[in-house]
Amino acid sequence: MKAGKHSLSRWLLTSVTALGFIASAPALAVDAVKILVPANPGGGWDQTGRALQAAVQQAGDVKKVQVDNKGGAAGTIGLAQFVNSAKGDGGAMLIGGSVMVGGIALNKSPVNLSQVTPIARLTGEYDVLVVPASSPIKSVKDLIAQFKANPGSVSWGGGSAGGTDHIIVAMIAQATGVDVGKINYIPFAGGGEAQAAIMGGHVTVGLSGYNEFAGQIEAKKLRPIAVTSGKRLPGIEVPTLKEEGVDVELSNWRAVFAAPGINDQQKKDLMMVVDKAVRSKSWQDALAKNGWSDAYLPGDAFKTYLDSEITKTEKIISSLGLAKK
Repeated sequence: MKAGKHSLSRWLLTSVTALGFIASAPALAVDAVKILVPANPGGGWDQTGRALQAAVQQAGDVKKVQVDNKGGAAGTIGLAQFVNSAKGDGGAMLIGGSVMVGGIALNKSPVNLSQVTPIARLTGEYDVLVVPASSPIKSVKDLIAQFKANPGSVSWGGGSAGGTDHIIVAMIAQATGVDVGKINYIPFAGGGEAQAAIMGGHVTVGLSGYNEFAGQIEAKKLRPIAVTSGKRLPGIEVPTLKEEGVDVELSNWRAVFAAPGINDQQKKDLMMVVDKAVRSKSWQDALAKNGWSDAYLPGDAFKTYLDSEITKTEKIISSLGLAKK
């Protein structure tokens, strides 16, 4: 009988505590999230947006998470749509990063990142240079020899004009004494299109994050010849450009932004959504699977970083003569 009373008491105490917790828990501040990926499916931004979608869903605080794609012009077409249609929307988010910073500077875009709300830097990733398995180019030395002899004969396939891939090619040209104006760069709006062009031999060499080409590299359909990191990437036996005598190093970072015109509480709520998402197992698994570096930097610290990246990128594009007149 005593045992029964104790059991009942414990049950009542547990129930009251649980009810008290539920009553005191705040209501969901963000019921639904719409993530705009300003690129076509298949590329790094798309992978980032869908990994964030899965992580937000696993975190469990948001009922509905939707991803839409709007590619083109280094993300500035999607950025323009976001700026014009999402103002004040506390559930809207935009994926972007260094590619967009470059595209804005290159094209002197009428929309820019000062018009959206920085939430957090998420990941960092180095590029890999690949050629088709049948290519006569076996190494960076082979590539540079052809590039110097006839710059136009080397077509470079990568992301949108002015993005990280394009800047890397311009930096390679500068580092090897090739006229930047003679670069034959072919931009693609999504990783899937770039991959098809490289596989089909329509471009000489392709650039993108390692994971976008990992399957084809493992299948021996593409040959990696260099990575853009300062040191070799863990577990990937591919030399760096620096090892091959080309003094170029550059990382492609990706981030998430909120809409223009949101208030402080809306910003805080979205930062909490993202913070919980990047701590989830889903997100950590995505980092490992895709070979992304965890570059999480939220709020004001990210805003400071973003401002410095914009200044640096504008200087690079100007010095390389890439910006439109």
